[in-house]
Amino acid sequence: MLSKQPFARRIVIAFTLMTLVVSGIFSLGIVGIVHSIERHLVSEELNREMNLVLHDVGQGLPPRLDSSTRFFATTFSESRIPELFSETPPGFAEVVDGEDAFYVYTREIRDQRYLLVQEQHEFEAREQALFDVVLAGFLLSVAGAWLLGRLMARKVMAPVTRLAQQVQHRDQLHPAAPPLAAEYSDDEIGHLASAFDSALGELRLSLERERLFTSDVSHELRTPLMIVATSCELLEAVSLPPRERDLVARIGRAAEEMGDLVQTFLTLVRMRPEEVSLGGEASLASVAAEQGERWGTPMRDKGLQFEFLEEGNDGACYNRTFLRTVMSNLLRNALHYTDSGTVRLVLQKGGFRVEDTGLGIPLDQQDRIFEPFVRGERARGEGLGLGLSLVRRVCAHQGWTISISDLLPRGSCFLVVLDHAP
Repeated sequence: MLSKQPFARRIVIAFTLMTLVVSGIFSLGIVGIVHSIERHLVSEELNREMNLVLHDVGQGLPPRLDSSTRFFATTFSESRIPELFSETPPGFAEVVDGEDAFYVYTREIRDQRYLLVQEQHEFEAREQALFDVVLAGFLLSVAGAWLLGRLMARKVMAPVTRLAQQVQHRDQLHPAAPPLAAEYSDDEIGHLASAFDSALGELRLSLERERLFTSDVSHELRTPLMIVATSCELLEAVSLPPRERDLVARIGRAAEEMGDLVQTFLTLVRMRPEEVSLGGEASLASVAAEQGERWGTPMRDKGLQFEFLEEGNDGACYNRTFLRTVMSNLLRNALHYTDSGTVRLVLQKGGFRVEDTGLGIPLDQQDRIFEPFVRGERARGEGLGLGLSLVRRVCAHQGWTISISDLLPRGSCFLVVLDHAP
């Protein structure tokens, strides 16, 4: 989950966690060292006092003790060992009784036990004050690390944020756009800006080559297509046998279809991403009637039954070239991949369907069939697998959606949902 956080937040979290671990280890080390030193010093002090007390007792003198220290021994009835301290081992020990705590030093001499008991109140107060200081220092260091981490993250991320805003908001693809690396120092951010400059430079060259290519295509292809279309019109005006007249009609339709494809490709290439979908003046019914007449004849010649149905009335207007391109490609595919049965062009409100009783498309290939140069395992003809890719590109630019489903017992259904907004 940490890798999904913003980079600045990850810097703050890492900085705070590092301080938390270091300060925690340091604080625990202080507490442990203080406790160890306390045991050592108090044990040494009580050992010296025990030597003095035993010396005084051996001379028949009362033990010299301060007000916080008491002496117990098994040899003196007036100083018998209390039950609380009866089980303490030889040497230094700490005994806690409710809210009271004592240092106990025990010495055994010839089956006799001698104890020095000292109250811990003063030591505990000092120790608690030290622990409070350590805890306060630990919390302040963590809070300071968080604040310092925020400042450092903001400082570190400032050039990255500025670079991202420049790449996002400036027109970097314009040939006159200044390089980004000149505004940054020779560090990692500067190297990143240089990489952006290099990538954007290559992209500018690629776009310029594409622009020149599309300009050449629009000029070089439209002229011969116009000549072919004009020649077909002149031939249709001449009295020709039925077979030759059909061939001229096919040439004319092919030229018209090629002109639509050229216009479609040029429009898709020249469109900017921020442009809205292109509207038009053609209705769905008019384009469908034209395409039904265009593809109905070759389907019937192949022995297929072609049906043109209207399940709903759609009164919106669409871009004629784009709509013809989408519908024509879907009907062409249905013709190629249907050997017997029926092909249907079904109009509905806000869209249309192309249904066939052909080979069908396996479920695992239905998503990939719209990718460029993908033809599937049952490909036919000499196509390159660009027809459905072009259909999806047109639908994406126009705000339309296309989906595919299986028909039972066999066949496929392509559903195109049109966006009414021009």
